[in-house]
Amino acid sequence: MRDRPVQRFRPGRPLYIGQVKAVLYKDAPGVPVVDLFSDAPTCDPKASAYLLAAYSSGFPENCVFLSVVDPGVGGNRSPVVLRTADHWFVGPDNGLFEPLIRRASASVSTWIIRWRPKKLSETFHGRDLFAPVAARIARGDFPRQGGNKDFESVSPEVLRRQDWPDDLAEIVYIDHFGNTITGLRSSTLQRGQTLAVNGKTILLAKTFTSVAPGDMFCYENSNGLMEIAVNKGRGSDVVGIEVGAAVEIAEL
Repeated sequence: MRDRPVQRFRPGRPLYIGQVKAVLYKDAPGVPVVDLFSDAPTCDPKASAYLLAAYSSGFPENCVFLSVVDPGVGGNRSPVVLRTADHWFVGPDNGLFEPLIRRASASVSTWIIRWRPKKLSETFHGRDLFAPVAARIARGDFPRQGGNKDFESVSPEVLRRQDWPDDLAEIVYIDHFGNTITGLRSSTLQRGQTLAVNGKTILLAKTFTSVAPGDMFCYENSNGLMEIAVNKGRGSDVVGIEVGAAVEIAEL
């Protein structure tokens, strides 16, 4: 009798994302689910905070953002809900919503999630706690004024990270093309300025065809953040850029 082949599973985020989506589909059937940054920087809520603030603006009003970058899961950080003028956000109180609060065009409402499911894993609050709450909001089942026993209304100030910068001068994301996104909005650069990384001043251009193949340049990406790329190449490989690498504003 032949042995059955051993199935080797490669660990990865789809294992966890699939479980979270299963809860969303069960608790909020018929509500579309869009993956925005399912490959956000691991264990880095600060980098993800600036991505979330820049990329959430392109969604229809009243979207619910399930935002789980949660290295402190099971610890003393609070689970929270945030309501801006346009959207809902559900996730941990670890700074993930700081840029959103700063850039909000109107007052922000916040709640601490007091509700707990009957079964709550100590290490998977994304599936067991945050996803059911996000689904509940998507169904329209949430106290818009004040709070109740499940959601305690609190001041947004309890979530603040006042020492964080308005724009993060770091690489916060690298896409599969090797293009590197910074936490700097293009509006932070003045006329005659560009970016520098690892001591290398980078050419400022509008788009890929503005430079020759193989040339590195920086530009304002489609969501208003400064990005570093190589025309027909990988910007992350040229100067060894990694998530967390410091970026400087330099003179041309």
